Amino acid sequence: MTDKDFFPALEALEKEKGISGQVFLEALENALVAACKKQYTGSIGTVEVKTNPERNTFEFFTVKTVVEEVVDRENEISLADAQKIKKSYKLGDKVKEKFVPKNFSRIAAQTAKQVILQKLHETEREAAVNEFSDKEGELLVGVIRKIDLKNVYIELGKGQVEGLMLPADQVPGEKYNVNDKIKVFVKRVKNGFRGAQVLVSRASAGLVRKLFEEEVPEIKQGTVIIKEISREAGARTKIAIYSEDPRVDAIGACVGNKGARVNAIVEELKGEKIDIIPWSENPLEFIAKSLSPAKVISVTQLDGENTAMAIVPDDKLSLAIGKDGQNARLAVRLTGWKIDVKSESAARKLGIEAREEENGD
Repeated sequence: MTDKDFFPALEALEKEKGISGQVFLEALENALVAACKKQYTGSIGTVEVKTNPERNTFEFFTVKTVVEEVVDRENEISLADAQKIKKSYKLGDKVKEKFVPKNFSRIAAQTAKQVILQKLHETEREAAVNEFSDKEGELLVGVIRKIDLKNVYIELGKGQVEGLMLPADQVPGEKYNVNDKIKVFVKRVKNGFRGAQVLVSRASAGLVRKLFEEEVPEIKQGTVIIKEISREAGARTKIAIYSEDPRVDAIGACVGNKGARVNAIVEELKGEKIDIIPWSENPLEFIAKSLSPAKVISVTQLDGENTAMAIVPDDKLSLAIGKDGQNARLAVRLTGWKIDVKSESAARKLGIEAREEENGD
């Protein structure tokens, strides 16, 4: 069968979309085989379709195996009958006979259209997944397109990829509205039923890390290093930093002139408090700093692995512990130590004297 329009159109599509014409042809051959089997249900066995772009032709063949005794007439042919077609046939050979399906033009047109649309969709989806697969752990800007059952759907890139922000990745108290521009942290990229889907977050500690990298050149350059981050999204974040260069003030670099850098991050996080903690290789000193903004008198290591007691002035106990224990909880996550926070008077009742030198000051 000849189709003078199909192959030139396929060539033009290949140039426009950059998709190999061979990909379309292989898919089309398989689809035409399926269409023939559907048309000749129960009366035709194995079918092969061969396309020839140079001649603008499609050829259809039934394929039967040469056997001594025929059991399956649709898929088998006797040796005697095969040798009537060609004397050289022997047992086990495949006999191909050309045929022309009924209503070929209609079947071919419908099938070609379906295959091309499907392949275009699959290829665009794969290209989008490949484009975003290296975006994991990055910060992206998107536009909110839909809010459904508490999930937020965000258009990323050129609209080919959908970002999904689940309730667990949303910040308590933040309001999300359709058409709002929003910065999100890319957690994972996956190829879903509806195409490439990017799982994004506003609640991840990774978002804070990327915002600091964006605002603080010294972090991006590697002079100032973020050692640890602990976060309770929407409320408070503690970030431990360290300068590789003793001439660079890590805290000053992160705060910026008149607080410009950290204030820009706080604004993006809708007022979330940020404690910038100087990291120390001395764990007791690091623990003392981690309980900021409270002043710590001393920190003592207790029996047991990574367990310490921090003593604070009586009037700073509630500040050290924080509302519902949040400040102390974040300090524990930041340092990796269990921390027992006690007031100076409570420690004294237990016979413990606070000694300021133990916190490394």
